[in-house]
Amino acid sequence: MKLKIIIHKAEEGGFWAEVTAIPGCVSQGETMEELLENIHEAAQGCLMVDVSA
Repeated sequence: MKLKIIIHKAEEGGFWAEVTAIPGCVSQGETMEELLENIHEAAQGCLMVDVSA
């Protein structure tokens, strides 16, 4: 599955990103590599949430 993310530079340094298809799914990282790891993990977690519970 491919998801579009938007990457922003954080004012305090580093980066933050949002997954456009999943409202509220965001993450941050000090480096681009850390950000990409974190947003991938966040997207997986957001998609695994069972809303029927």
